[in-house]
Amino acid sequence: MELKERVVVVTGAARGIGRASVRGFLSSGARVVATDKSWAGADEFRREVEASKKGLILNMDVTDKGQIDEAYQVALREFDTIDVLVNNAGLLQMFLFPSTGKVTTLETADEDWVKMFDVNVLGPLRVIRRFAAPMLDKRRGSIVNIVSSGVLNFSRGGGYMALRPNSREMPYMASKAALATMSFYLADEIRERNVAVNTIIPGHTRGAWFDDTIRARIAAGLPPGRRPVSPEHIVPLMLSLASQDGSGVTGRMFDAMEWNLEHDDGGYGVWRDRSLPADIDEAFTRSGVP
Repeated sequence: MELKERVVVVTGAARGIGRASVRGFLSSGARVVATDKSWAGADEFRREVEASKKGLILNMDVTDKGQIDEAYQVALREFDTIDVLVNNAGLLQMFLFPSTGKVTTLETADEDWVKMFDVNVLGPLRVIRRFAAPMLDKRRGSIVNIVSSGVLNFSRGGGYMALRPNSREMPYMASKAALATMSFYLADEIRERNVAVNTIIPGHTRGAWFDDTIRARIAAGLPPGRRPVSPEHIVPLMLSLASQDGSGVTGRMFDAMEWNLEHDDGGYGVWRDRSLPADIDEAFTRSGVP
């Protein structure tokens, strides 16, 4: 599909990867429905989207069926149809446990899992059920879901091992694994309706949460880790997958940085975030991180 004049819905659009995706779609000539649970602190970006004359700003909590239905009706009144859906909204581990930090699986409570899965699994499913309807009806469209590299596992001697089981990110990683698996199955189920479903692994990206998290690590005497890439690194792959339908690329999961390298869109050196605050940049430098 050509993206010019296509209607794209992005959840979690006010910040980070969502914001970068909205800008990428607008630059491609698409019309964008930018949704988020809260636009607080994103006033400048909100004005930017509204000034484009191709963007619609909506409040939508993916755990609230009423808000999803309302946003869907408003989007159809404004743009008449929907061609692409990007499920970017999500609940991170650090927001579920803001005071205790990392926890083990056995330290979590049932309600932690219920809350995480409500946002990260049932949330995208609710949104897909509603916003995919026009795509299924006209037999053309694309759904893109955002997951995490922590869902990956590899076979060694016939036994599978997780990529980083020591990261202490349950139930977050379990929810992203569920979303990835659901995406694979959904892709096969609606391929005959000519709607694509793919997933993206962004990698170590500077989201809205990044600066506060790094400062907390530094305050705890921990190294800052490695420098992040900017959210914009996801845009080339995002636009490519959004342009698919069921007759093209579907049922696939892509690592954004690997995809960029394979398609000559640059590697870490190109996409490394160079706009970090001075205190965080200094912390990386002191740790010997180039």
